[in-house]
Amino acid sequence: MPSLQAGYAPNLGVFLKSLKSQQLESSIENLISLLKRRQIRNSRPCAMATAHLLLRVVAKFRWTDIGKLLQRIQEVGQRLIEAQPREMVVGNIVRRVLGMIRDEAKEERNEDVSDSASNSSPQRQQSDTAIVKTAGAPPPIFSPLRFGSTDASELSETNGDDVFGGRPQSGHRPPLLASHTSYAVLNGVPVQQSMFNLLSATPSPSATPPGTSSSPGKMPLNAASLAQKIATTSKDLKAEVISGIEEIIDELDQVDDQIAAYAQEHIHSNEVILTHSSSLSVQKFLLKASEKRKFTVIVAESYPNDHEATHASVTGKVNSNLDGGDDLSTDMFLKPLSSAGITVILMTDASIFAIMSRVNKVILATHAVIANGGLIAAAGARIIAKAAKVHRTPVIVVSGVYKLSPEYPFEFESLIEYGDPGSIVGYHDGSLVDNLEVDNPVYDYVPPDLVDLYITNLGAHAPSYLYRIVADHYKTEDINFHNPELQF
Repeated sequence: MPSLQAGYAPNLGVFLKSLKSQQLESSIENLISLLKRRQIRNSRPCAMATAHLLLRVVAKFRWTDIGKLLQRIQEVGQRLIEAQPREMVVGNIVRRVLGMIRDEAKEERNEDVSDSASNSSPQRQQSDTAIVKTAGAPPPIFSPLRFGSTDASELSETNGDDVFGGRPQSGHRPPLLASHTSYAVLNGVPVQQSMFNLLSATPSPSATPPGTSSSPGKMPLNAASLAQKIATTSKDLKAEVISGIEEIIDELDQVDDQIAAYAQEHIHSNEVILTHSSSLSVQKFLLKASEKRKFTVIVAESYPNDHEATHASVTGKVNSNLDGGDDLSTDMFLKPLSSAGITVILMTDASIFAIMSRVNKVILATHAVIANGGLIAAAGARIIAKAAKVHRTPVIVVSGVYKLSPEYPFEFESLIEYGDPGSIVGYHDGSLVDNLEVDNPVYDYVPPDLVDLYITNLGAHAPSYLYRIVADHYKTEDINFHNPELQF
C-alpha cells in the first residue's frame, strides 16, 4: 500500500496499480475495504475493479476440478457483495464470470465426447466387417416357419409339399432365440447394416477384450498420463476463462460508445431534451447525436449530492476537489456540450414540473437495472419520470447490460442508499438539527411503468423485454449464489 499523504485518497486507478504488486488475499481485502468506505463507488468503477480482481483470482488459483474454481469465485464474490450490497454490478460481474466458466466447461466436455466418438468409429466399422466376412461359404436357406435350416438339396426334395405338412426335417429344432438375437447373424447370412444389427450382433473375434486398450497403437491409461491430461485440460480451460474475463473488461471500456451509436435514431433536430446529473453515458449519447442534429438540452442540477459534478460537466471545468468516487465521470468528458453546438440550460430541480410541458424527451442514466424493468438512479429521477408521465413525455434510459441485475428484491427500500444529511442542514445549526430528522437519499427507485425505452449496448428494448436479456447473460444456478438458502 502506498504511504498516506496529504490529499491522498485511494480510488480505482490506485487499486488497479496495486494488483500487480500485492498478494492476492491482500488485494481482496483492499477492495473490500475500498467498497465499505465508498472510496470506489458507482457502477463502472465497481465493475472494473471486480473484473480485474476476478481475473487475478483465476490466474493465480491452481485447480484441477472445475467445481473448485467455481467455489473459489463464489467465495470471493460473496465477500465483495457483503462489503457493499447496494453496488449490484459487483454481483453481476461475478455471475457473468461463473456462467462463462460453466459454458467453457460444458464446451470442453462436448469436445471430449465428440473425440471419443470419432475414435470409436473405425473400431466399430472393423467389427462390422468381421461379422460380414464370417460367411465364407454359400449361406444355407433358412425358414423360420420350419424352425430349421435347409440347403438346396432338401429344398428340391420337399418341392410341392405343404409348408406345414411336409416330411419331418432332419435337423433338430434350435433353441428359442431372444428378442434381440438376429437370425441372419446366427446363420451366417450377410445382413444389411443398421443400428439394430450393430447392437444385436454377437461379439466378433476382433473386438477388444475387457481390460485392454481400445486401440492397439495407444498405451494403456495410467496415473501419469491421466494427470498429464488433466493438467493440459485445466491449462486450456484457464486460458479460455481468462480470455472471457478480458472480453468483459473490454465491454466495460466500450459500452458507452456502443450505446452512443444509437443516438441519432432517437434524437431529432430542434428537440428539447431533459436530463439530470453528470453521466458519461448520457453525455456521450448527446455528443454523438449533435454530430448531425441541433437540439436543446436542459440539465437538472441534482442537488445536493451531484450538483457540483453537474455544474462541471455543463461548463467543461473539472474541479479536482470533487470526490465522486468515479474517475470516469468528469475528468474524461471529451468536451462540454455547449462547444458541440448544443444549447444547454442548467436549472434547479424545483423547476422540473414547470418546464416538462416544453420537453420532447427525457434521457436518464441509471445506477442499476432490476429484473422487473425498474431502475435505481440518482436522486431526483423518480420526480422527473412522474412529471414526464403526467405530460406524456417519453422517458429513455441509457444503460449498459452489465448494470442489468437478475435480482428482484422484496423491499425496494433496501436498495436506496442515504448520504450525509449535513449537506442539507448544517450541523452548526444545533437547535434546528435537534428538532428535525433529515434524510438525504442518494438514489431513487423508478418503477418500470414510468420508463418507455431502454437503450443498451445491445440495442433498444422495452422494459418488458429485459427478462430475456437476463436469461441470456446469467445462469439460473448463479442468481442467488451469495444466498444459498434462496437457491432452488
